Amino acid sequence: PELPPGFLKDMEIGQTKILAVTLLTSIDNGMLKDMGYATSNPRELVISRATWAMKIGCHGVVCSGQEVGRVKEVLGSSLVTVVPGIRPRWSVSKDDQRRIVTPSEAVLSGADYIVVGRPIRDAKDPKDAASRIVDEIEAAVNS
Repeated sequence: PELPPGFLKDMEIGQTKILAVTLLTSIDNGMLKDMGYATSNPRELVISRATWAMKIGCHGVVCSGQEVGRVKEVLGSSLVTVVPGIRPRWSVSKDDQRRIVTPSEAVLSGADYIVVGRPIRDAKDPKDAASRIVDEIEAAVNS
């Protein structure tokens, strides 16, 4: 069913923020085509879904760092963006994630929040891995 514009903004949800997942970072161009989407361009699909999410009143979206800059450009900087699929250059990136970016690329492209899982969880020293990611982000924003 069609949701009316502003549907979520009219709901009493307190401090809860509603985010829409635009497209899993494990899905790439070829997979979109195989799944029968009219477009095999992830960026187009993400923008379409983010536009719809904003229209119905979502507070933000979850999208790849490869699309976050365009999402902000099209929909404005007030839309909260959460970026998963973060892979520092020094981490193992051979997994199911297809549309990945480094922590600094995500932040410099406009991500408000990043989600870092495996590079920290699977590190020999998770605390050191987290510190290295923070250092990378700080260096990027301060340069």
